[in-house]
Amino acid sequence: MAFDGIILKSLVSDFKNKLIGARVNKILQPSKFEVIFNLYNKENYALDICIHPNYYRMCLTNYTKPNPTNALNFCMLLRKYLSNAKIKDINSYDLDRIVHIDFEGNNEVKDILNFSLIIELMGRRSNIILLNEKGFIIDSIKHVITSDREVLPARFYSMPQVQKKSFLELKSFDEFYSIVSNENYNNLVEFLSNSFTGFNNTFINNVFNTLNINVETKNYDEIKQIYDYIKELISSFGTDKISVKPLEKDYTIELSSENTDINKFIDDYYYNKEAEDIFSSAKNNLSKLILTALKKSSKKLENINDKLKSCENMDIYKLYGELLTANLYKFTGEHADPQVTVENYYDNNKPVTISLDTSISYSKNVEKFYKKYNKLKNTLSIVTVQKKETELELEYIESIIYSISTATTLEDIEEIHNEFSENEQMKKYNYKSFQKLNSDNNLTSKLNKFIINNYEVYIGKNNKQNDYLSLHFASKSDMWFHAQGFHGAHVILKTNGKIPDEDTIFKCAQLAKQNCKASLERNVSVDYTYIKYVKKHPSGKTGMVTYTNYKTIIVP
Repeated sequence: MAFDGIILKSLVSDFKNKLIGARVNKILQPSKFEVIFNLYNKENYALDICIHPNYYRMCLTNYTKPNPTNALNFCMLLRKYLSNAKIKDINSYDLDRIVHIDFEGNNEVKDILNFSLIIELMGRRSNIILLNEKGFIIDSIKHVITSDREVLPARFYSMPQVQKKSFLELKSFDEFYSIVSNENYNNLVEFLSNSFTGFNNTFINNVFNTLNINVETKNYDEIKQIYDYIKELISSFGTDKISVKPLEKDYTIELSSENTDINKFIDDYYYNKEAEDIFSSAKNNLSKLILTALKKSSKKLENINDKLKSCENMDIYKLYGELLTANLYKFTGEHADPQVTVENYYDNNKPVTISLDTSISYSKNVEKFYKKYNKLKNTLSIVTVQKKETELELEYIESIIYSISTATTLEDIEEIHNEFSENEQMKKYNYKSFQKLNSDNNLTSKLNKFIINNYEVYIGKNNKQNDYLSLHFASKSDMWFHAQGFHGAHVILKTNGKIPDEDTIFKCAQLAKQNCKASLERNVSVDYTYIKYVKKHPSGKTGMVTYTNYKTIIVP
């Protein structure tokens, strides 16, 4: 990420113009990494301070975030000391990613008290620290103990050690050139980003590209161009001469007349980045759980099929029992022979050789054959039912996998997860381990809506929406569409009591094909019927229905 010291310095210039004199109205802490100050200074502002190791930043935000029901400890601490306080000053240290915000507040007896909030934005070492007016730490969002520094309550605050040189402290170009010319480097970009505070490779690379200078340059005039460009850029902070330059996977700032709102860009960039990563993580976590369910159900079906295979010869044991019973008068002795040959009166008296258990009598062998037959008969009866249930379960799980593959938002993932949480059969897979999210439960507002030839058409994005569409939302006179034999969306055509024309019906069928697993195949059969002929599937599984009185359209 390109949130370096020079970008922070430019943002602080904006904060100075807007936030000095602002009063703290509310303090929120959406997560252990993030604190948001709601401020008022002629207008409302929300100062977002995030110390997440991947998304660390500080900016004014336009986004609201859900907060925990019970405030976190550090949030309570900040509220105790800084509620209703005023911001006296905001400064960043050199070009380092450290910001000081000075507050003026009052205690219970209206005595004026001063506090400082230190924001250190340094990747994994980022921190937010509250100091009293004497510079001692009241507390911090993270406690740190290292060989050279302690960030703990009641300790005096000391700055992190800075190993790099300060560009702001250079008195002239000659001093800058002296530093550069005395080093033996192959890549000046890497040398500058490693040597000076606040510069990262992205920023320096963009300077070189803008000036069309080779990274290996040792030319005096080109090095002066680099120095002058950076100096002018820093001196332009707080003016309309600075702009954000978006890159393929990053961003930086540069001298430009476009006057991009840097703060808005940072706010949007990291909010979207976080949303994308949270969505991706939630989708992957849910996929792992669903694939575990698929694997277990597939293994269960495999075991059922093995049992069914063992039942294939059960009639043989019944036949052996009957034939042996009919011929018992021929055999004597307490122990049976290893084999006997008898005539099969079911097959033109053909001879049949039967293997017997020699440790028991002939009559006991008869009992053994009937017992084995009855056992397999009962097994067949049970596993036949189990097979149907397991096949339905697999079909349901596969529909969930399809829903996950087509999910595009965090709300989509939440709906799929909630569906599992409500499904009794799925609880055995411990889906409660997936954290629930907060969102609007109004399914109507989430449905995809289209207008086709002045008719309203609705599409479900997952099983929960399909269930709601077909069984609750649609009227009996509305038409229902679904791709035949494929997992996909239920499409509802609101007829309003009218009879739709063929073009409208065909376009609805096209939508059903486009929103099913076979969307890329040719000549997909789409069934359609009136809602009054669509019923909940006997299994009770979400999104599964049965339907009658339907017609089929082939959609190319």
